[in-house]
Amino acid sequence: MFTFLSEKFTNVLSWLTSKGRLTPENISEALLRVREALLEADVPLSIVEAFLKQIHEEAIGQKIQSSLNPGQALIKIVHEKLLAFLGGKSATTGTTFQIPSVVMVMGLQGSGKTTTIAKLAHHIVEQAKLRNKKRHLLLASVDFYRPAAIAQLEILAQKINVPFYKAQATTPLAAAKEIYDHFKAGQYDHLLLDTAGRLHIDDQMMDELVQINKKLAPKHRILVLDAMTGQESLNVAQAFDKAVGFDVAILSKMDSDARGGAAFAFRYALQKPVAWVGVGEKVDDLESFVPERMATRILGMGDMQTLIEKASESISTDSQEALARKLMDGAFSLKDFYEQLTLVDKLGSLQKVSRYLPGTHTITPEMMEKGQVEMKKFKAIISSMTNKEKIVPQILDASRKKRIARGAGVNVPDINQLLERFEQSKQFVKMFKKMGKLRKFFV
Repeated sequence: MFTFLSEKFTNVLSWLTSKGRLTPENISEALLRVREALLEADVPLSIVEAFLKQIHEEAIGQKIQSSLNPGQALIKIVHEKLLAFLGGKSATTGTTFQIPSVVMVMGLQGSGKTTTIAKLAHHIVEQAKLRNKKRHLLLASVDFYRPAAIAQLEILAQKINVPFYKAQATTPLAAAKEIYDHFKAGQYDHLLLDTAGRLHIDDQMMDELVQINKKLAPKHRILVLDAMTGQESLNVAQAFDKAVGFDVAILSKMDSDARGGAAFAFRYALQKPVAWVGVGEKVDDLESFVPERMATRILGMGDMQTLIEKASESISTDSQEALARKLMDGAFSLKDFYEQLTLVDKLGSLQKVSRYLPGTHTITPEMMEKGQVEMKKFKAIISSMTNKEKIVPQILDASRKKRIARGAGVNVPDINQLLERFEQSKQFVKMFKKMGKLRKFFV
């Protein structure tokens, strides 16, 4: 997400850092490069000009602190304006659904709407679990136009273990009324209703949505937009807002080659929040859109807070604390190293984890893949060791390494590489321990 924009912004700010001080000339040059980056990211020209005007006025009019170099000074200004464009610190992050409520989900065909509904349902259930609560959800669809649309949602509902209701009625409005009656009779907390999409905006689709909206009076109306369509997604959003109205948007396919223009421009153009973004194909690949975190990602500063939250959701507190204690005590063995690799696996692929780390835009997908293969090799090697070898790796002589290599299906140099990485990890542990920051990092 935002890889393209992050690379462009980082390059511009790195160039400016090499300058001795901020001048009207190098500010103008930097903003010209930012302009090119935003236009390449498919941000509408009018929004680009508005963004740059705000930065230029503040950069020229501000007395830059002498302790800051030009790059740092402009980064501060750009970050503030980015945050404002994305919604500001007080912007809606996700949505709290009132109980009971009908959630009407809209979008064009191909936007990923049906898959997004399953992700949203999973998200609601999981967030409730974190608060030791349960949510009684119902999924249903009135999309009679796309072949197998209703069947697709039914399969996804089964996958996430959420009830699904298939209406007997065969017209959208009648089916919506039938589904609503079932929702009320079953005393569900939320009804997530998938509506019909089209390949493009048309009057018939909009009229159906207007009627369903009037009949069900949903408390929440969500628009799913394909981030890959760039500026066109803004036109689609404006058409839906004019005809039916919606409260928040979800940007799908933000893990694709989308250049981030839609996310950058949406709040400013429509004065409505992006609540979530879809970042993958799995049901848990839905993230809250937090403007402050997105601004730091665009500037190449990473998003450690989201990574920490994902770790808390994927890894039990007991596992984190147990590993932290071993590290603090200096009793870090290959068994613990294996556990560490397993915990990283739970967060997803290295490609996914790298999205939240600062400065990783320079790491190629090929390098990520190589690292992923390395991790699998290391786990296979450790699994082929005896318990004593895992605890006291110093006993690994040539004959033991050959035996382990045969068992793991690797070569002896791979084992040497693992031991080297293990020793590096131990050195990092010692360093962090001395700094007194290790417990804060893990616990």
